[in-house]
Amino acid sequence: MCFVISFVPATFWAIVGYFVLFASSRADGHLRTLGQALSIWAFVIAVLIPVAGAYITVTGVCPVDELMREMQQGVSK
Repeated sequence: MCFVISFVPATFWAIVGYFVLFASSRADGHLRTLGQALSIWAFVIAVLIPVAGAYITVTGVCPVDELMREMQQGVSK
């Protein structure tokens, strides 16, 4: 479940990276270089978030799964 939820912030960071890259393409000099570097960082963050979500889901330490189990046990009682 954490893997699926991780796509929300990853999408946000991908959109931010795209807009920073778009804005930097219209700039000149050092500002263009800075914008490209910032957009690369945003894209790296966008990739790392689902990777972390997958790792958390595979290891079984996802707090969302624990909450879902607790809610199901509470309903069945």
